[in-house]
Amino acid sequence: MGNNENAIKCIAVVAIIVVVLILILVPSSFHGVEYYQFGFTRRKSTGTVNTDEVFTTGNYFIGIDYEFKIFPADAHFVDLTSVAVFTSDRLEVRLDCTFQYFLRQEDLKDLHDTYDIQYKDILRTNAIDELKGATVDFSTRDFGDKRAEIENTLFDAVRKRLGGICCKPGCKNSAEGCEDRCKPVEDCTKEDKGFFADVRYFQLGYVDIPNDVISRNLQTLTQLEDGFREKYIQDAQLARKLTEEIVKKIENSAEEISQNATAQAALILSQANAGARAIVEGSFNRGLAKIYTDLSITDQDQKASLNYIRTLRDQENAFLTVNFNTLVTGPVYRGQT
Repeated sequence: MGNNENAIKCIAVVAIIVVVLILILVPSSFHGVEYYQFGFTRRKSTGTVNTDEVFTTGNYFIGIDYEFKIFPADAHFVDLTSVAVFTSDRLEVRLDCTFQYFLRQEDLKDLHDTYDIQYKDILRTNAIDELKGATVDFSTRDFGDKRAEIENTLFDAVRKRLGGICCKPGCKNSAEGCEDRCKPVEDCTKEDKGFFADVRYFQLGYVDIPNDVISRNLQTLTQLEDGFREKYIQDAQLARKLTEEIVKKIENSAEEISQNATAQAALILSQANAGARAIVEGSFNRGLAKIYTDLSITDQDQKASLNYIRTLRDQENAFLTVNFNTLVTGPVYRGQT
């Protein structure tokens, strides 16, 4: 009886120990990966990392001797300050820029095997090297005139340097499509993948141009503005001359029209006067003929005398008298007695 009790006690103790171990070891065998992380399993006792599978968000039962080696799945922010680059006119310009890149899940194994956790400094250094050679086609002035174009050029250079030349998986079926001249994924080698990161954003910041270059640029701009000013002055002078010529033509045309109108008026007046005189003379001749007929004057001397008297009567300063007595009495003016 006592042996059975002892056995039961031993079994109970062992069961309790097993339960306690389970309660301790099982939770310790679960390890989690956050939503902003990638992970490889790593054995604690040996430090060996298994890169066959990339773990994403979730809790996993991987054993008490294992843990996750974590890599960021969110954006890596890289700030570069005072990076010396050279322009097409062989001058040094310093610029600040910022870019953001993401590690590619499908290439995380290659990243780990190649650079391990030192990848950040390597990617940063290669980005700086790429920036130095990306601005050789732009002049110093272009940094003020073509800033957006330069920013896109720098972005494209860093993106290709860190991301490689491989097409994105599934890009053929995406709305954006594949990039120009990218290499199909199935044909890509490890060297074609760049540094296994996608650069998605790039911002060009402050650009430090040497003061002597700025002074020369300002002088050039001033000379250019002076050239524009001189051209405007010449254009204004030419416009004034053309305007004066147009005004002169208009004035000449107006003078010609005025003279033509005056000549036409004089002609019309002369024709009217001649017509009126012809009408008067015609009426006078008919009247005179009627007088000759009514008075039975047929002698030419009498007609001439009568015509002479009529002519004298038309003179304003002439006065007629019949004899001396009428002369003394006073002149008989035309239309008066």
